[in-house]
Amino acid sequence: MRVIKLFPLLLLFLVASCSSVKVTTDYDTKADFSQYKTFAFYKKGIDKVDISDLDKRRILKAVESELLAKGFTKSENPDLLVNIFTKSRQKVDIYNDNMYYGWYPWYYGPNYGTHISNYTEGTLFIDLIDAEKKELAWQGIGSGALNTSGDVAKKEERIKEFVAEILANYPPGNKK
Repeated sequence: MRVIKLFPLLLLFLVASCSSVKVTTDYDTKADFSQYKTFAFYKKGIDKVDISDLDKRRILKAVESELLAKGFTKSENPDLLVNIFTKSRQKVDIYNDNMYYGWYPWYYGPNYGTHISNYTEGTLFIDLIDAEKKELAWQGIGSGALNTSGDVAKKEERIKEFVAEILANYPPGNKK
C-alpha cells in the first residue's frame, strides 16, 4: 500500500531525471543533401558566440565527431560551412502535488506539497551553410536543461548528447 502511495512521487523524480533534448529542424527543400561530402567550421560566426572557449571547443569537437561518423570529411575547400549559436535562460518549474491523505490514528499520510525547481535551459543552433551559394541549407535547434553542477565530465557528456540529438535529424528525412 505504501508503494502505491509513493508511486506518483517516484514517477515525478523519474520524469525529472530524464534530461531530454527537444529538437527542431528546418531546411532548404531545394537543396540536394547528397552532394554535401565535406565541411569546415565557419570561424567568423563561431567567434561571435558568447560562451567560453572551452565550451566552444567541446561543441565543435562533438559536431566534428558526429559529421565524421556520417561520412563527411573535414576540408579546406568544403561543401558545407558549420556555424553554431547558443542561448540560455533561467527556468523555474513549480509543481503542486495535491496528494493529501490526512490524519489517521496511527499514520499521517504523505503530503508532498509544492516543489520548485530552478535550472538553466540552453539552446544550441547548428547551421549548415552551402559554401558555394553562401545560403543556409539546414538548421538544427536543440533545447534542454544544462548541467551547471561544475562537473566537467557531465558537462561534456551533455554537450555530446545535445549535438548527437540535433544531428540525428540530418540529412532531412533521416529517422533516428
